[in-house]
Amino acid sequence: MKLKLTLLFLGFSFSMMAQENLSYQKPSKSILDLADYERAPSVSMDTKKEYLLLSYRNTYKTLDDLNQEELRLGGLRINPITNISSTVTYINNLKLRKIKDKNEVQVAGLPANAKISNLSWSPNDTKILFTNTAANGVELWVIDVASAQAKKLTEANLNANLGAPFSWFGDNETVLVKLLPNDRKPLLDAKKDLPAGPIISNASGAKSQNRTYPDMLKNKNDEINFENIITSELYKITLSGNKTLFKSADMFAGQSLSPDGNYIMITTIQKPFSYIVPLNRFPMKSVVYDKSGREVKIVNETPLTEIMPKGFMAVQKGKRSVMWRNDKPATLAFVQALDEGDPANKVAFRDEMFLWEAPFTANPTSLVKTPQRFSDITWGNDNVAIVSDEWYDTRNTKTYLINPSNPSQQPKVITDRNSQDVYADPGNFETRKNQYNRYVLAIENDKAFRIGDGYTKEGQFPFIDELNLKTLQSKRLYTSTFKDKKEDLIEVEDFKKGTVLVQIQSKNDYPNYYFRNINQKDKLTPITDFKNPFESIKNVSKEVIKYKRKDGVELSGTLYLPVGYDKAKKEKLPLLIWAYPAEYKDKNSAGQSTQNPNEFTFPNYGSFVYWVTKGYVVLDDASFPIIGEGKTEPNDNFISQLVDNAEAAINAVDALGYINRKKVAVGGHSYGAFMTANLLTHSNLFACGIARSGAYNRTLTPFGFQSEQRNYWETPEVYNTMSPFMHADKMKTPLLLVHGEADNNPGTFTLQTERYFQAIKGLGGPARMVILPKESHGYAAKENILHLLWEQDQFLEKHLKN
Repeated sequence: MKLKLTLLFLGFSFSMMAQENLSYQKPSKSILDLADYERAPSVSMDTKKEYLLLSYRNTYKTLDDLNQEELRLGGLRINPITNISSTVTYINNLKLRKIKDKNEVQVAGLPANAKISNLSWSPNDTKILFTNTAANGVELWVIDVASAQAKKLTEANLNANLGAPFSWFGDNETVLVKLLPNDRKPLLDAKKDLPAGPIISNASGAKSQNRTYPDMLKNKNDEINFENIITSELYKITLSGNKTLFKSADMFAGQSLSPDGNYIMITTIQKPFSYIVPLNRFPMKSVVYDKSGREVKIVNETPLTEIMPKGFMAVQKGKRSVMWRNDKPATLAFVQALDEGDPANKVAFRDEMFLWEAPFTANPTSLVKTPQRFSDITWGNDNVAIVSDEWYDTRNTKTYLINPSNPSQQPKVITDRNSQDVYADPGNFETRKNQYNRYVLAIENDKAFRIGDGYTKEGQFPFIDELNLKTLQSKRLYTSTFKDKKEDLIEVEDFKKGTVLVQIQSKNDYPNYYFRNINQKDKLTPITDFKNPFESIKNVSKEVIKYKRKDGVELSGTLYLPVGYDKAKKEKLPLLIWAYPAEYKDKNSAGQSTQNPNEFTFPNYGSFVYWVTKGYVVLDDASFPIIGEGKTEPNDNFISQLVDNAEAAINAVDALGYINRKKVAVGGHSYGAFMTANLLTHSNLFACGIARSGAYNRTLTPFGFQSEQRNYWETPEVYNTMSPFMHADKMKTPLLLVHGEADNNPGTFTLQTERYFQAIKGLGGPARMVILPKESHGYAAKENILHLLWEQDQFLEKHLKN
């Protein structure tokens, strides 16, 4: 008996040591002061740039916000009581301000304890619609901009389970709204409603290489509940409160009005549903109706798409990307694959775009064929449109000028470049609203305009170019010359006057909006004046350092030194590296830098920047390129390149004399966590590591992951070599594993961390696992985020600093 009691006691003691029952903790004061701050409002402007809408929300959600009822069906996560996504981040207050004025006006009449989302300006910018989530459902509200007065339009009966539940009509007075059916049946309770039989799935023999999707339907009860939650009735509701049924109950997935407002295309989800792919691959039917609700034409029907060819460039057969042409009253455009959607098929042209004019009595006409996969189109006018295509395997993208009125006219190539070559990025074309309140290409005297990010070897200098549509020659109109600030060019407001909306920031100055006149040097008109909420780190040393990997690939990272650090004395401090691997097909693109030392220093839980307050050196966003040139895929040499990147980063900071290279930690989130586990497994460069919400066993994602298109059975050696789980016996370096309890990201389900931790623990490795309750792939609740910072702080103090 004594022996049994002793063993029981020893077992109990071991259990207590293995499992800590901690309550939520907060990090040390220097970190808490930065983490617990008041968020500045988000900014939205009307198209005329007369009014500013300021949206306020809490810095974090609370655990109680996450602790709500939730259904996970067809890739959705929704609250079945309120009928809106359970992941929505709500706004709690709204203010308006005339841009030319200084004072903000509180929007009057907002709901008590407001939970605002789905903000939408009316076409003429005089009204703003929004939804408010009450305790029992979603309401529709409207704001009169001139009076800054809000009023409720509907009761809490909107169906927002598939996103924004309303669309404006062009008259600025009528809204098409999805409402819950009056005869809606109650949801089935899986615990109470017993199944009538087993769950059976069949494999027909056709290959179907699908990613590992979360939150799929699992049984007949799920199917019934899924149909229940997405079924709505469509009503026309006026701002004066009149309500008219437009379409009776159906599984409405989307609605789109023609530019002239005379037609509306409505897409509904059809059966059968799937247990292996999300709802966007369920059968769909798109029907065009006139504005009275009379059916005009079934314009598209897509079947259930469980079977897809392999590769990122694979697409479905049949019509896709069905859209209204923005510069015509009522013309549909759509794309069809000419290679049966299979990248392996060799064809001269991959896609063809068609035009189809309402009322669709004539057949569609061909507009353009693209040699690569169709990517995008920007409509201009009768004679001008800009088309782009792309091909992932080569990382090539092309942009073409076409004439919509003459499809026989050969497209003219505007740009032909490597999509990863950011130094050669010509920018995006500017658009503006036309007579239909739709965005089309901005054209002035046969000239179009592009705004570019302006990344160069010497730094970032955003620009505006003018493109002559006849000669295709570019002319530089403006280049930002800031060397101590970062300027983002948002949009051109007046092409003749040269007025541009910009956002300017520095490492100490919070991003604020201005009007810049590019025709008058240095003329800036301020719009907002948000203050720096992180004064305690305004004097940290921050610079982008550039260095080389041993094979000559150029790398970079943003280096932070603690406040008051004496660069002359060069005290040897511990180093923290935060990174995320990226795949490239050539060394030149891999060596390009998009980091700007003048970007505002915004500490958040997604980096190590907080720890500059604790005496650490931080290398943030360190370059970790994985390169596969020619027929070699990046992942063929993943581990060796990973280690080379890490060694180059440590060598670069060590050469500056700031660090003790025996005290270096590495961390990352998602694929960065995968990176961290591999670095600790396959190198001796680090004293410890922090891996958050990662995947560690690639055999559990057998049909591809990240940028890997090959499946496990084609390259088992790649999957096995890259999986830290397969090498858990080599893990001898302290590792902090963190994961959200309800991860909703494909492939990084929480089981990945749980099984990896069990493997390390069972093989005698040093690890600590923290599962954050209720959290998804990204973390949201204040209690969890502050505790995460405490965990990381304690871990680094124990395994790195001391």
